[in-house]
Amino acid sequence: MKIVIVGGTGDLSRRMLLPALYFLDADGLLGPDVEVIGLSRQSLDQAGFRDMALAAVRERAGADYDAAVAARFADRIDYIPADLSNAAGAQTLKARIGDAETIFYLSVSPSLFDGICLSLKAAGLTAAPNRIVLEKPIGRDGPSSGAINGAVANAFSEDRTYRIDHYLGKETVQNLIALRFGNALFEPLWTGRSIDHVQITVAETEGVGDRWPYYNDYGALRDMLQNHMLQLLCLVAMEPPASLDPDSVRNEKVKILRSLRPIGAGEIGQLSVRGQYRAGVAAGKATGSYVEECGQPTDTETYVALCAHIDNWRWAGVPFLMRTGKRMAEKRTQIVIQFKPVPHSIFPGAGGADVLANKLVIDLQPDEDISLLLMNKTPGLDRDGFRLSPLPLSLSLATAFGGGRRRIAYERLLMDVIHNNSTLFVRRDEVEASWAWIDGVRAAWAEAGVTCRPYDAGGWGPVAAYNMIAQLGRSWNE
Repeated sequence: MKIVIVGGTGDLSRRMLLPALYFLDADGLLGPDVEVIGLSRQSLDQAGFRDMALAAVRERAGADYDAAVAARFADRIDYIPADLSNAAGAQTLKARIGDAETIFYLSVSPSLFDGICLSLKAAGLTAAPNRIVLEKPIGRDGPSSGAINGAVANAFSEDRTYRIDHYLGKETVQNLIALRFGNALFEPLWTGRSIDHVQITVAETEGVGDRWPYYNDYGALRDMLQNHMLQLLCLVAMEPPASLDPDSVRNEKVKILRSLRPIGAGEIGQLSVRGQYRAGVAAGKATGSYVEECGQPTDTETYVALCAHIDNWRWAGVPFLMRTGKRMAEKRTQIVIQFKPVPHSIFPGAGGADVLANKLVIDLQPDEDISLLLMNKTPGLDRDGFRLSPLPLSLSLATAFGGGRRRIAYERLLMDVIHNNSTLFVRRDEVEASWAWIDGVRAAWAEAGVTCRPYDAGGWGPVAAYNMIAQLGRSWNE
């Protein structure tokens, strides 16, 4: 089997893909016949690419670097200097790999997908069992996404097309599936009768930096919410699938995306906030504004807060509150399931005032943890009777499983591609449904004239985001 990384000298290949493949090799999860071929327009020979790959692996692996494994991994590596968007490049690749089963990983701009697929098809490289892996962003709106997906579909059937969302490779995201459907305790409570609201936060301390030409064209809504955050929402909200068969899981996710209530111009101002960071202090350092990084005036949002509703029986009336931003106070990816309070407190005096509603907190990064907040009697005597305090029950992966190496999310996903398992990948109709909802939000912003609110770098976003959630009678989990 051949794994061809198109864009093999790029940032994603060096930071994620090559180290992930190295760790799969270290764990004995790459078969002896798997060969890794880097392909790009950069003029390198095999030795030069191997040196680059091993340097990237050594930097990422740190203390987990094993010279013997690295030597074995290096023997798998080859390099082809070629431009796969034209026929000559595809013929060069064809001469190298022949009829071997091949995975094409497109770690390049989506604007190149069409040309690459045409060249691969013309060279006779798209027949089964060959398959293709696509990185986001797949388009910048529904029509452009449809055009890209259509071009790919002309070369590769849907069952051989793997659209990566690396969040779905994270251990805690997969553990969410286990938590929901492997425990009888939670499923009866996983409805609007018991849950007050859900919060999904993806906060980053970094700014946009030299990525601004891409980011300025997409913004936070399309860069983070259209893919990562809506995928997390689907896993929280979907009905129990019949099995872990890929289509069973993805069918349920599509139902959620199609049940998202459209947000019109008349309510977009109350149910969303756009923000853009200005100069401030983030991660202990003075930082400039987004406009300063871009070097030009721009209304691109670096922060979004949205209140979504899912119109089905399970979630009727339950707000799903999502927020994401750059230059935030801390790096955090977190899902909060806020349960409703007890209907009546039997604890008199101060004890009754201490009763807090139960809360399930799922941390994806920087730590991987699931904790359930429960009320407990505070030890000791109190004249008023019971005094209560909240205590978390923790399902920390690091504590439970010995604090071993934290896996790169791409390890799980690459292994699944190798073994033809598409459960954790995004199907075309999922992409179309998510873009339909996001395009509706953007259209409402434009019609209502919603502009970006400023927020200080190193904070938690615009004041308007706090007003938005306060009007709903809730508060952000901080």
